[in-house]
Amino acid sequence: MTAFISEPARQTPVIHETDVLVVGSGPGGLAAALAAARCGVSVTLLERFGCFGGNITVVGVEGFAWYRHEATVEAGGIGLEFEERAKAMGAAVPESQSLSYELDSEGFKLVADRLVEEAGIHPMLHRQFVAPIMDGDAITGVIVESKAGREAILARRVVDATGDADVAHRAGAPTRTTPVERMQAASVMFHLAGIDKAAFMAGVRADPQTYRDWSSGEWQVETDGKEDAMFSPFLRKPFEQAARDGVIPAHLDTIGGTWGAVHESGEMTYMNLVHLAGCDGTDPDSLTRFEIEGRRQAMHAIAALNRYTPGCERARLRNFGMSIGIRDTRKIDALYNMTEADVRGQGRFGDSIGIYPEFIDGYGILILPTTGRYMQIPYRSLLPGGVRNLIVAGRATGGDRISHAATRNMACCAVTGQGAGVAAALSVQRGCDLREVDIGELQAGIRAQGVRID
Repeated sequence: MTAFISEPARQTPVIHETDVLVVGSGPGGLAAALAAARCGVSVTLLERFGCFGGNITVVGVEGFAWYRHEATVEAGGIGLEFEERAKAMGAAVPESQSLSYELDSEGFKLVADRLVEEAGIHPMLHRQFVAPIMDGDAITGVIVESKAGREAILARRVVDATGDADVAHRAGAPTRTTPVERMQAASVMFHLAGIDKAAFMAGVRADPQTYRDWSSGEWQVETDGKEDAMFSPFLRKPFEQAARDGVIPAHLDTIGGTWGAVHESGEMTYMNLVHLAGCDGTDPDSLTRFEIEGRRQAMHAIAALNRYTPGCERARLRNFGMSIGIRDTRKIDALYNMTEADVRGQGRFGDSIGIYPEFIDGYGILILPTTGRYMQIPYRSLLPGGVRNLIVAGRATGGDRISHAATRNMACCAVTGQGAGVAAALSVQRGCDLREVDIGELQAGIRAQGVRID
């Protein structure tokens, strides 16, 4: 039986008011804030950590568009701007398996700062969302907690870019949570120093890995065939050998994945090698256990690389991401929930807010966009039921399991974020509910920001 305490009633000071409040500053939230501000409304960007960028900066997922190939068709817009600005500011290097650039997780903190400042967005770092402020079924702001205590922020429209639909869920919107045993694995990202780049790359050329190699033992990956012979920066053999030789625990079958960029300085970044099933990103006790376990397994991975991978003999940990990377938790039950058929069959929608290439990565499926196929993202998939003045951006938009394997990816989160930001601004300017925004005007506004929607 759960025990409870009663807290005394209190008055919470209103410290800020804004037209559009974006909660969460990952690729979806950052894009939403920029898009809304560029439409001419006042925008506030709320973030619990000390930097903007979410998965890019907090987790260390630097491969923003690693799916890109010669025939890939993309939306452009703010997602592409992230990459272009990072390149211009020396915070990106060519990606190892695609025609994209890998974003430097530290340098992108400065890129995001610059974008926020240039757009005139009001930044609010180091504040944690704890509760919505409701007027009937309409959200009118949020309560936050920080070193300053408990505070209120009022807003005419709110964008939930928390990744876990935290605002929508606590506001009473219907949501769906993937059962823990079926959630995509979480990852603790890390970066290395001490790599002999020439020796490492010689080893890669001597034994090149492909996407076919992703399937091993019980881990089987479905492709559509064209991916099988393509190069992948994949590592599994060192860890299998280390387990056989007793260098790492024999039962560890969770280590294996991809490396990112290898720098002349001896750094190797974006080590996506630890995949932990059973981590619930909405449960702080689960997050605690898996953060600790992920760091432990990362050190096992480094020990195996030291022993069995050319160029890694002197490799050492440079840093971990600030937080474990979560791929899958809670999603809204939206006015329209995207389907597997939509992401596999080039879904087309009259209320499209942007396109995304036919890229599916998750739940044992890997399909890369090498043929020019793409889908559209419907505006309705951003709108939660039951709550007014609220729109969702990022990986918590409405959809089924396989559609999530596409829409969860960071570049798609930027597409939904930009659409949500323009919609929120238009809703404020026209004095209408988000569900009543004129789709033609919304699409014109999104196109004006450089996004392809059809």
